[in-house]
Amino acid sequence: MEELSRLFRLAAEHAADYRRSLPDRPVGVPTDHAALAKAFAGPLPAAPSPADQVLADLLAAAEPGLVATAGPRYFGFVMGGALPAATAADILAAGWDQVAFNAVTSPAAIAAEAAAGDWLKELLGIPASASVGFVTGGQAANTAGLAAARHQVLADAGWDVERRGLLGAPPIRVIAGEERHATIDRSLRLLGLGVDVVEPVPAGPNGAIDVGSLREVLRAGPAGPTIVCLQAGNVNTGACDQLREACELVHRHGGWVHVDGAFGLWAGASPATRHLVDGLELADSWACDGHKWLNLPYDSAFAFCSRPDVHAAAMSYTAAYLVGSGGNVPVGADLTAESSRRARGFAVWAGLRELGRDGVAALVDRCCALARRFAEGLTAAGFEVANEVVLNQVLVGFGDDTRTDQVVAAVQADGTCWAGGTTWRGRRLMRISVSNATTTEADVDRSIAAITRLAGRDR
Repeated sequence: MEELSRLFRLAAEHAADYRRSLPDRPVGVPTDHAALAKAFAGPLPAAPSPADQVLADLLAAAEPGLVATAGPRYFGFVMGGALPAATAADILAAGWDQVAFNAVTSPAAIAAEAAAGDWLKELLGIPASASVGFVTGGQAANTAGLAAARHQVLADAGWDVERRGLLGAPPIRVIAGEERHATIDRSLRLLGLGVDVVEPVPAGPNGAIDVGSLREVLRAGPAGPTIVCLQAGNVNTGACDQLREACELVHRHGGWVHVDGAFGLWAGASPATRHLVDGLELADSWACDGHKWLNLPYDSAFAFCSRPDVHAAAMSYTAAYLVGSGGNVPVGADLTAESSRRARGFAVWAGLRELGRDGVAALVDRCCALARRFAEGLTAAGFEVANEVVLNQVLVGFGDDTRTDQVVAAVQADGTCWAGGTTWRGRRLMRISVSNATTTEADVDRSIAAITRLAGRDR
């Protein structure tokens, strides 16, 4: 046991050293992928290896291929870092090795999810009676929400999709904004509805769904099972749909509203941005990430549903050997597509306790302010900010598409900061996502200086 303690301490010390290095280390550096593959490859040893040697070999092999995504100047893919208490809780969760299937396999894991779920609903403005499934990411959360939607709209039409499947079922209308996230389409594929079922609705100038057009699409189609996908936080611009007006409109037509709020739903946690998601409580299901703006370790996300019975009907199952499954109050695996679930609720609980209500609001406000600082600084440097900055997303153009891609590539190779490229409204743009709890004004200014320097080389 002393060897185990030493091994765990060594791993934790290396992890802490890495985290301490993030403010100063290059964010992304060119990687020799062949050398990286070679370091991990080779024949599987026939004999066992000492655990401390395995750890040393892993550290040596992985170090050249690590990207500082948890650091303060990583602005790609709407990725936050990981809060200290949440990271420590995740270390404990790995050591405890709990299976969060239900309260029989791990009472503590389920209790942590229940408490953290209540806090999440309170912070985001989701009804307290809603269910919460702790899932891996926005993809899984959207899939769970749309599975619940599929169940209910078909049940309203007299069809049991869990028992009878989709063959012969009444057709389902799926209406979504033309700028929806790609995970919506993937969820529809996984649920057997397919992407061709989507009736796209035009978006307004900043990427939010046009409610007038939504009204016309609803009127134009046939009555029957209808699912409408709305969005809180356009993946490019951060724009949020007019949730109150849209939800009321959809419900008048008897439809189910699912809100993809992977990062934008966190606007509800701050008084300064809450107006952007006004009416979110009227929706039927919601998807939200924890490893984005809440700065929890990967992987962490949440599938909320206004009707826990519907949520469980769409996702749960029972078996004779599974003691404690399928109870009156759905928990754990009843609300997700996973049975062998890691206990990610511990990190969620710890992260929320570390920040508190005021800390979450301050995190949202600070990231929004830093995004505006990016926009102002890059505009002053002579570059084009292509979107209205409403949350934490900034789109920047550097002239034509070719030059913009060159600037993005140069920034990524430089290592001062990291931002990705995107295509929006037919144009190539740099996309800057400010999501990290440790990012400072100095980090933003340093990044603006680097972008300006590198863009100047391409003129």
